[in-house]
Amino acid sequence: MKVFILGASGLVGSNCMKHFTEMEWDVKGSYFSYLTPGTVYYNTLEPNDPQNFDVLSFRPDIIVHCGALTAVDYCETHEEESYQKTVQSTINVIALAKQCNARMVYISTDYVFDGREGPYREDDPVNPLSIYAVHKLQAERLALKEISGTLVLRVTNVYGNEVRGKNFIARIIDQCQKKQKLVLKLPYDQYASPANAWDIARAMYVLLRDNKTGVYHIGGTDFVNRVELALRVLQYFPEAEYELIPLSTAELNQPAARPLIGGFVKMKFSNEYPEFLFGNVDSYLKEVLQSSNPLSEIF
Repeated sequence: MKVFILGASGLVGSNCMKHFTEMEWDVKGSYFSYLTPGTVYYNTLEPNDPQNFDVLSFRPDIIVHCGALTAVDYCETHEEESYQKTVQSTINVIALAKQCNARMVYISTDYVFDGREGPYREDDPVNPLSIYAVHKLQAERLALKEISGTLVLRVTNVYGNEVRGKNFIARIIDQCQKKQKLVLKLPYDQYASPANAWDIARAMYVLLRDNKTGVYHIGGTDFVNRVELALRVLQYFPEAEYELIPLSTAELNQPAARPLIGGFVKMKFSNEYPEFLFGNVDSYLKEVLQSSNPLSEIF
């Protein structure tokens, strides 16, 4: 299988690139603004950029689109940029997939739901609350409509090993390992099912291997709010110095609305793959602490 991964310098894309390569698929992964080892340049907003990797010559069977503008509050105040980097980029990737006669994978989010009746199944009604969420839903619908055999994975609160260590859990671990004091102002009323990027990569692999299509919800075995999530990590660092300030979402007064009861019921995936074992925050922390290297050097 030949796979081209857009956004392979990010959290989900880098884990997919690593796992697919280990499974002996022929994989190329791209970066745009942040070069990581083994990636090639590709700008989804400029398909004719002469620096772009020659995807047509690579002739992938599958194109995985992991790239997007994920700063939810920034998107709320920069609507056009959000559209360009999430919707227009997907339109361009769809055109590329058609040229290559390739299937497509799109990474989406639980933010397509309004958070009133979560956690959610795949067939629950969507109702995005923010600009970011509206654009993610537009993009996933376009991919499903335009490319036969498209696979959409909705994920949330993704954590795990990555070169930059940008994700929420990685940042807490890094500060604890560096003995820096943490000041955390976190909502106690936003719930989700955090997923390890490695599990997302493993799940994507079996779904692609078996030619699955449509929408799948992928999440870990935890269902927690942000305060609980931080405390779950901090309990592994008993000497950590931190100030944790629990706040309601209303008190945070964030520019973009969030779904409060988000997360997933991943019954569809688990019914099809009953022996697939997802990890959780505890299993990930134990793995990290068993390594003698700092988190930034593990991946």
